[in-house]
Amino acid sequence: MSQARKEIKVGFFVLICLSLLGLLLLQFGKGTSLFRPTYTILLKSGNAGGLKTRSTVLMAGVGVGTISRIQLNPDGKGVTIYLKIYKQYEIHKDARIVIEQSGFLGDPFVAIYPGDNKAPRFENMDETSVEEPFNLQEVARSAAGFIKRIDQTADKLNGAINDVRKLVLNEQTLTNLSVTVASFRKVSENALSTVQNLNQLITSNGVPASYAISNLVLFSENLNQLATNANGIISTNGPQIAAAVNNLQMSTATLTNLLGDVAAGKGLVGGLLKDPQLAGNFSLLSSNLAITSSNLNRLGLWGILWQHKPPKSKLPPKELEDSRHNPVK
Repeated sequence: MSQARKEIKVGFFVLICLSLLGLLLLQFGKGTSLFRPTYTILLKSGNAGGLKTRSTVLMAGVGVGTISRIQLNPDGKGVTIYLKIYKQYEIHKDARIVIEQSGFLGDPFVAIYPGDNKAPRFENMDETSVEEPFNLQEVARSAAGFIKRIDQTADKLNGAINDVRKLVLNEQTLTNLSVTVASFRKVSENALSTVQNLNQLITSNGVPASYAISNLVLFSENLNQLATNANGIISTNGPQIAAAVNNLQMSTATLTNLLGDVAAGKGLVGGLLKDPQLAGNFSLLSSNLAITSSNLNRLGLWGILWQHKPPKSKLPPKELEDSRHNPVK
C-alpha cells in the first residue's frame, strides 16, 4: 500500500469522526438538531435579561426548542427574541411566556407555561410579548432606597420621641398626671361609696318601693278602666254630644249676630247705645254722682239731707238785698 493511499484513508477516517462528533454535539448540546423541523416565534421584550443564543426553551421542564437569535430594536428601546420551536410541540397563544433563571445565579432561559389551550396555536413568525426577567440589581436599588426612607423615618420618630420626653414627660406633667390619677382614684372611691349607699337605700326601701310600684300599676289599671268607661259614655251619648255641640255653635252664631246688630245701632240696646242725648244724660249723671260722693265724704249723709241756714251777713240790708239779686260770679 502506497503512502498516498494511507493518507487518504486516514483523512477520510478523521473526516468521518469529526462529522460524527459534530452530530453528537448538536444532538446532546443546546443546539437545534439538523434533522428536526421547527417553526419560529418572535418575542418582544424590553430587556433580554442576559439570554444567549442557543439557550434552551423549556415547557413544563422539557426542552421544546432553542433561542436562535436576539436582535436589538432599531429605536434601542427593546429586543426581539427569535425562538425555534420543534414542530411536534404545539403552543397556544394563551400560554404565558417568561424569562427565568436557573437557580439564584444560574443561566437565564425562556419558560413557557400553558394556559387553557383555547386560543389559536402559534404559527411560523407569529409575535407575542414576554415578561421581563427578575432584575436583582433593580430590586437591590429599590431596597436601598426603601432602607434609606426607613432610616429617615426612624430619625423623625426618634426626634418625635425626644420632643415627647421634653414637652410631655417632664416633671410638671408627671406631677399633674400623678395628681390626676389620685383625683380619679378618689372619684372612683366616691362613686363606689355612692353605689353602695344607693344599693343600701334600695335594699332598705324595697317594700315601700314595691308598694309604690303596685299602686302605680293599680292606678294605671284604674286609668285604663276610666278611659274605657269614658269611651263607652262617648259612644253611647254620641248623638246628644253632637246635638249639644251643634246647639253651642248655633248659640255662638246667634250671639255674634246680636253683637253685630248692637254695634250697628239696631234694636233697643243698639238705639240706647247710639243715642247722643242718652249719652249726655249719662255723662251728667256721672258728674252729679261724683259731686254727691264728694259731698258725702265731706259733709256726711246727715249734712246732705239737712238744709243749712244761710250764714248771717254783716252787710247793710240794702247791700244784702242787692247781693241776693246780683250774686257775684
